[in-house]
Amino acid sequence: MDFTFTEEQQAAVEAARAVFSGVAPDSVPSPALTPGAVAEDIDRRLWGELASSDLLGLTLSEEYGGAGLDPVALLLVLRESAKVLARVPLLESCAVAMAVERYGESGLAAELLPRAVRGELVLTAGANGRTGHDPAELAVTARPEGPGAAPSGSAPAGWVLDGVQSAVPWAQVADRIAVPAHTGEGRAVLVLVDPARQGVTLADQVSTSGERLAEVRLDGVRVEARELIDVPGAWEWLRDLLTTGTCALALGLGERVLAMTAEYTGKREQFGFPVATFQAVAVQAADRYIDLRAMEVTLWQAAWRISTGAGGPLPAAGDIAVAKIWASDGVRRIVQTAQHLHGGFGADTDYPLHRFHAWAKQIELSLGPAAAHEEALGDLLAAHPLA
Repeated sequence: MDFTFTEEQQAAVEAARAVFSGVAPDSVPSPALTPGAVAEDIDRRLWGELASSDLLGLTLSEEYGGAGLDPVALLLVLRESAKVLARVPLLESCAVAMAVERYGESGLAAELLPRAVRGELVLTAGANGRTGHDPAELAVTARPEGPGAAPSGSAPAGWVLDGVQSAVPWAQVADRIAVPAHTGEGRAVLVLVDPARQGVTLADQVSTSGERLAEVRLDGVRVEARELIDVPGAWEWLRDLLTTGTCALALGLGERVLAMTAEYTGKREQFGFPVATFQAVAVQAADRYIDLRAMEVTLWQAAWRISTGAGGPLPAAGDIAVAKIWASDGVRRIVQTAQHLHGGFGADTDYPLHRFHAWAKQIELSLGPAAAHEEALGDLLAAHPLA
């Protein structure tokens, strides 16, 4: 079997590396020294460069100015972005754009996607619900109003939203927020909400990495019918893509941290020898390398299921759960070992390792920690007994 990436995917990686080569992880104040958010806005210069390099539309069709590649290309770029702690909503904006193209009305796609490709429009998603523990779609209700609101078979003229989504990334700078909700019949729907709409309130929150999040409260927010995506599976598909993208971020961050550790231990000497030559150090680094390889293979398995729709003994959600279990546990072990092998130098706020540790913790818990996905995997195994 051929596990190599296509020429187009590899070209996307090279373009991403060129853009990210000018990004410094220390470009904003340290989250360890800042009581609030490290910055008010995303890295607008980087966002513009990503748009100029056609990296914001990699996975959208040419009709909207994109390159027409599959989700694997986006995950490869996300992997590179995490190596420099890129402060841009690349995952959220691209994932929501893909969901709009795949499931939304053509008019909504034509309105939003070309602007998203050009970097003029920032998209994000509320995927954590009210507390981060319950399904996100249960935190918001969507009820129809206007002609067709009664169960007569005709489509409603609009919808009214009520509820809360917490820890929404980049919400303060987003132009649209993809909000999962549930209807009176219990269906999960996806709504594109303008944060400037009447009834929308944003309350500042701060992530472990020091980036701005927001609690998005919806009080009687009215949206047009075309802004609500009622296609079965739309929210679940977006959630799966966001989760897999988080795994790609974990892999890229882990690779960068292990490389930093190898460089440091190769130069740091004790008793006249580099500490990397000591067996205790080498064994710990080797264990973390094994973590990286497990994170990588489970990521691409999940990505393959999402990209191709291929079947398997379990639904694709099973492969995604396995990938997130390895990503969450693996990235945590990698940064902990890196801190240990760096000694006191790893806690120095003039050295970027502490930033990677903070980002790793945020990634570990985003879209559910390992324990949550272990529970989900157990439920899938119970519902789909393996022969």
